Order: sequence, then structure tokens, then C-alpha cells
Amino acid sequence: MSGPGAIVRFEGVTKRFGDHAAVAGVTLDIREGEFFALLGPSGCGKTTLMRLLAGFEAPDAGRILLDGTDVAALPPHRRPVHMMFQSYALFPHLTVAKNVAFGLKGLPKAEAAARVDEMLALVKLDGLGGRKPHQLSGGQQQRVALARALAPRPRILLLDEPLAALDRKLREETQAELVALQRRLGLTFLVVTHDQDEALAMADRLAVMQAGEVVQVGSPAEVYERPATRAVAEFIGEVNVLPAGDGWIAVRPEKVEIHTEAAPVGALEGRISEASYFGDRTRYVVETPQGRIRASRVNLGQPPLPSGAAVRLSWPADAAVALPR
Repeated sequence: MSGPGAIVRFEGVTKRFGDHAAVAGVTLDIREGEFFALLGPSGCGKTTLMRLLAGFEAPDAGRILLDGTDVAALPPHRRPVHMMFQSYALFPHLTVAKNVAFGLKGLPKAEAAARVDEMLALVKLDGLGGRKPHQLSGGQQQRVALARALAPRPRILLLDEPLAALDRKLREETQAELVALQRRLGLTFLVVTHDQDEALAMADRLAVMQAGEVVQVGSPAEVYERPATRAVAEFIGEVNVLPAGDGWIAVRPEKVEIHTEAAPVGALEGRISEASYFGDRTRYVVETPQGRIRASRVNLGQPPLPSGAAVRLSWPADAAVALPR
């Protein structure tokens, strides 16, 4: 899981809290200039791994290399890494401009003021520097936190569940804005999230973590289309997992074809038990001898199939991913 062009490299990193290994022997690289996501359920170790990089925790074993140098002994303020916290952690008694300037105390006053103006323009908050955080919307507060994290011009920006407090529409808009900002700046962004859609939408590459270990690394398409384990398949998106020989096969619902008349040889017979309409597509649950199979069908002007309808199911051979038991 290491390779050339890495700005960050975790080598056999372990972190324990008592008898619990929050991070267990992780080896992983993050490349210069990429948008990388650590994805996994609560308690999988992803936030601990980020805190190890930031310097808020120290590893019990292994090395953390930044530009090839082991940074384990460096305190957080001496690492070219800044974190934007899930809670935003804004100072309520300070103005927006002073919040953004908080990490610029070493700069001359005029240079710091210019940097603040630059950052507020970057996150589209021009003219709001004199307001207090409580006078802003949740989305605007998040942008202030982002501007403050970017103001010292870090080599790496760490984002801890950055969109968790936003509603769905604003979250989707902000995803696109974060990606556009990262591309514009050319910085390395590392985001921690438990939201699969968020990771798939933003990341160039992602690492799926479970029980303190990295179980798969790849592009969003690679991890979604070719999961390495049943646990990864079931965590990322909807999937049908069916027994096959000594293992399993995983088939995504959108790859399942529904036939109401002629069907390929070997198609599974079944009956629709649930039909959920979502505008552009309908999601079905079909009862078959192999168990319940989920299918997703794009609506191209035809009415959805009703519950109780007899159907046959098939899928292309390359849509089935073999998984070990």
C-alpha cells in the first residue's frame, strides 16, 4: 500500500488505548496533491489515524513519514499539517476575520490582513469578516473554519467529517466546492468520513478501514466495482451477496436485469415483494430461491413493476465479483 510520490507514509503504525488497538499495523501512502479519504464505520480507527498524522496522538509502533522524514517527535504546531474539525471550533467572541487570522500570529500585521482577505475571498465570504460566528449560517461557519485551516498554507489539510452538520442539499453542494478548491490549490486533502457517498464523490483514492486495519485501497470506482471482501462490499453501497462454491459473489443492484418475458438461460425466477419509486429509478426487492435480491431499474417512461409481479433475474458475468469467505 506504499508507492512513489507519497507525501505521507504510514509504516506499520499501531496505536493502542489500553488493550484495544485502535490502529493495528497500518501501512499506507497518501500522494502529493490528491484528495484522499479514510472511510469506515464508527470505531474503525480512521480518526485516530488522522490524529496520529496531526500529532495529537503518538504511535506505539511504526513510523509516520512526511516528505520522507519521520515526524513522530514533532509537536502539532511544527508539522505542515492543519486540521478542520467536525465542530468547526470557531471562537464565538472573535469576528470572522480574527478567527481566520488566529493561526497567523507570526506574520506582520499587514501581511496577515491580506492573507485573511485572500482566504475569505477563496471561500466566498468576502465582506463578512466583521461578523461573529453566530451571525452566520452553518454552511458559512464551515467556510470560516476552512479558511482558518488554509490560512497558514499547510502542505496537507485534514478534514474530520467536514460535512456531517450540513443538510443533504448543502452537503452535496459543498462536496463539489471542496473538490474544486482542492484542484485549484493543488494541496493534499485528507478527509475522514463514514459516509460512503461523500467519499465516492470527492476522493481520488480512498482507504477502507475496519477494526483498526486498512482492508482495501483504490479509486472510488475500483473499490465500488471490485471490493476485496464481503465487508467492504456491504459497507460501500447496496449489494447482493450470494453463496458461490467456497466463497461468495457480490452483485450490485444496478447490475441486476429484470425480465418480465424472455430471459437468458439460467435466469433466477422470483416475485417482487417490494417496489420503491425514486423518480429516475425504481428499487425492487425480489424473493427468489437464492434469497432476497435487490435490483435497481432506471425509469424510462414505463410504469414501475407492481409488487407481486413474477419476474426473472440475470446479470452479466463480469458484474459478479468473487469474494473469499
